[in-house]
Formats: sequence, structure tokens, C-alpha cells
Amino acid sequence: MKKFFLSLLCLGLIATSCNKNDDDPIIEEEEKEEIETPVEEEVDIEVQNFLWQTLNLYYFWQGEVTDLADDRFDTQAAYEAYLTENENPFDLLENKLLFSEDRFTFYDEDYKKLVNSSAGVSKSNGLQFGLSLIGNSDDVFGYVEYIIKNSDASSKDIKRGDVFIGVNGTRLNRDNYNLLLFGDNDTYTLNMAEINDNTISPTDKEVTLTKVEGLVEDPIHVSEIITSGDRKIGYFMYNQFVSGTEDEMNAIFADFKAQNITDLVLDLRYNLGGRGSTAAVLASLIYGTNTNDLFYRTRYNDKLQSQFDSSFTDNYFVGTTGTQDGNSDAALSSLNLPQVYIIATGSSASASELVMVGLEPYIDVVHVGTTTIGKNQGSLLFVDDPEGGNVYDPEREDQINPNVQWGLQPIISKVENASGFSDYSDGIDPDIALDEDITNLGVLGDANEPLLARAIQEIVGQGAKRNFEVQIPANLISSSKLYNPRNATLLLNNGSMPTSDLLLPIE
Repeated sequence: MKKFFLSLLCLGLIATSCNKNDDDPIIEEEEKEEIETPVEEEVDIEVQNFLWQTLNLYYFWQGEVTDLADDRFDTQAAYEAYLTENENPFDLLENKLLFSEDRFTFYDEDYKKLVNSSAGVSKSNGLQFGLSLIGNSDDVFGYVEYIIKNSDASSKDIKRGDVFIGVNGTRLNRDNYNLLLFGDNDTYTLNMAEINDNTISPTDKEVTLTKVEGLVEDPIHVSEIITSGDRKIGYFMYNQFVSGTEDEMNAIFADFKAQNITDLVLDLRYNLGGRGSTAAVLASLIYGTNTNDLFYRTRYNDKLQSQFDSSFTDNYFVGTTGTQDGNSDAALSSLNLPQVYIIATGSSASASELVMVGLEPYIDVVHVGTTTIGKNQGSLLFVDDPEGGNVYDPEREDQINPNVQWGLQPIISKVENASGFSDYSDGIDPDIALDEDITNLGVLGDANEPLLARAIQEIVGQGAKRNFEVQIPANLISSSKLYNPRNATLLLNNGSMPTSDLLLPIE
């Protein structure tokens, strides 16, 4: 990789001197201006080259971004000059290379952070919470959605449904919640509150939490079998589509099948997405393992789409758990259901929405909850490995450019189901609308938890309807997951992507 040099001018120094002997005549020396000499400063464009090359080839909106056009530069020298002029990679990305309507491309100077994020590994205290406004004010309160097992929060006196209004003695508001809760402080103290008569009031209780590096969340949060009338209902709460959890999911569904469940409630209310291949396994466990049935299809930019045939763009239902990340390639214990009830909310996105949309051409999908986020797009993790097409492959980590450790996860496709439906960028509206009620969040997996209870009511068809009036709806402005866009992902498989001859290295 070439290095470039910029000339910086040194200011000339003007010096004067005088004779200290007052008896001698004073001779004023002629002012001399030092000659300006260039100082060479290295400008390394390796990162900029990696970003431009990757987006020029893979980015879904490549054709919409002027600076990514194939004919943008007449010569190699012009290309290199452009990269040199844009010496800040962050500014280059945000101001020149990313499409204005792109909500879900993200990046990090350390690609391993993105790898860990997709595997459910993070620096966290284990508290998953939502944030809402107090009435019509700018004051903010938080409420606990759930606690990650074996985390710092799991050892503290705090649980689902608890409410807080401050951090370290400072009341939360629109302007400060991001810094107080998601800033650099690893340890903070929550100032707790309580709700009485729909009014949030502070209490004297405080809970101190500490973020720990490398916390691994088990995305399989709850599985239960609930009997109601003559129905036996399987309940499965899944909080992230993580590769390597397929065998465990299969075991749970095998138990559902052995116990002859009649119905399934799949809870994705806090699931922002993850691996598309894992979504295919979950959908197949619900519907069936006919590998000739299309689950979803990917659409790429014009440059890539012209190179791919259906063997690459079409993704089918599957018959096994696969072999990725330690899975045993076991045959799936599919339930072969004609109908599924899916709990999904404004904290459900990407691979969660893909399961809902992908199943719809085949079975009746009953959506209980609120409108989802609306991410009908797929992404892939890229690193600076031209010979590997810049596609991240854990077996090629030793081939990543040691000078560029960036990770870039851009949107590279849109997805559609077997019916050609892909128009859900504004979210998927519920069939049965019901907000979570902060005054009554209930216990996840308990038949009386409101959203699950509403699904059960629909399954059983009870004559005497329970009152599901919501006192304080969970109108999110952010959450412990939503604040970071990298959590909302649909990670595509990395096989069969274009090879390195399509990436143009700087010579």
C-alpha cells in the first residue's frame, strides 16, 4: 500500500540581536527570513481503500451514491488523490459513501467487536431495559424488561418490571440518558422508583451495577408448556438469532413434539435479529423440512445481481441443524404446524421479521403485540482481506491486513418471501394489537403475562374475555438494545460471495 505525503509549511523565525556595549555603535542586523521547507507527513489510505472497495462492490445502494460509481475516477492517480483528501475514514463513510436512507449499516475500528455482537457477547451488566417519557415531559424513566442470566444484575435486587428514574443521583431526561446509561462509566447506580395510581415517584432504593467484558447471553430465555382447556401450548422465547444455538432449539422442539403440543407461541418481542441461517432453522422447526420450499430470496445491487443465479439468492427451509459453530447436523424435530402465534413489538426486527414474513405463504401467522421496526435488509461483515473478497471468515483471520482491523457491516441486500413480498420497511402491523403495560409487565413464560395471556385467549377462544386495558404503554424512545443500531441485524451466509478479482487493489 502506498503512503502519501503532505507538505506542511514551517513558519520562518525572525531574529534580531544587539551589542550589549553601550559605548560601541549599535549595528542593527538585517532581518533574515528562513527558507520554508516542506515537512513530510504520512497519510495512510489503507482504511479508506478498504471502505471504498467494499462498498463499491457490495453495497445495496452502490448505484445511488455518486462517489461509489464505477466511473467516478478516470485514473488510478485520481482515485488515490480522492482517498488522500478524505483522510478521516469516519467522515468519508458518513458524509460521502453511505446512502442517505440507510439506517442499518454500521462499522467499528475493531472488527472483533462486531463478531462478538453477532454471537451475543458484549460488555454489559446484564440489565435489559426500555426507556420511555414521563407523560408529555422530556423526563425519562426506565423499566426492566429482563435480566441476563449469570450477569452482575442477576446478583442484585432488581427484576423485570422494576422502574428507575435517575443515575448517580441525576434525573434522566432526553438530553442526558444516553451519556448516563450508555457512556464510558462501567459502574453506575440506578435511582429506583415506583408506580402508584399511574404516577411514577422516586424511592430511596438504589441499585449499583457494573458492566463486565465478555458477557455471553443465552438467547433461549424461556421455554414452557402451558395447558389451557383442551389445548397444550408450547411457549418459546428467543432473544437473538445466534449461530450455535440450533441444536438446543431442536431439543426444545423435540420435547414439544413428544408432549404433543397443539399450538405454539413464539416470543420475539425483544429480538432484534441475527443470523439468517438460524432463522431458517427456527422457521423449519415450526413449519416443516421440505427443502424445496423457498423461505426467502435476497436481492442485491445491479452489479452483483447480474452474477448470481437462484442457487445463491434463494434460501430454502432446512432439514437439519447444520454444522456451523458446533451444531451436530441433527435432523430437525419439526412441529409441522398450520398456525403459529408470534409475539413481536417495536423491539423486534430483521431476522425476527424474516421468520414472520417467510412463514406467511405457508401457514397462518398471528402477530400479537405492536408494529415491528421494519428491517427488510440483509448485511454481512467485511474485513480487509482482498483475497477472501473482504468477506469475514474466522478461518482466515490470519489473512486480515494487520494494518487495518476495521469491521464494516453494510446493507448488501433486500429480502422477500416466496410470494415476492418485501414491503415492510415501516414495520409489520399486528393482527392483535396490545402494548406491554409498564404497570403490569408480568413474568415471562407465565400464562398470566398479558401478551402471552392474550395469545392463549385467542388459541382457546374463551367466551369470557379478560380485560387487557393498558395503563402505561411501553412507548419506547430507546432501550438497552435499540440505542446501538448494530443490534438490529439480518446476517446473511458468507458462502459464495464474489472472489477477490472483483476487488481492485491499489497498485
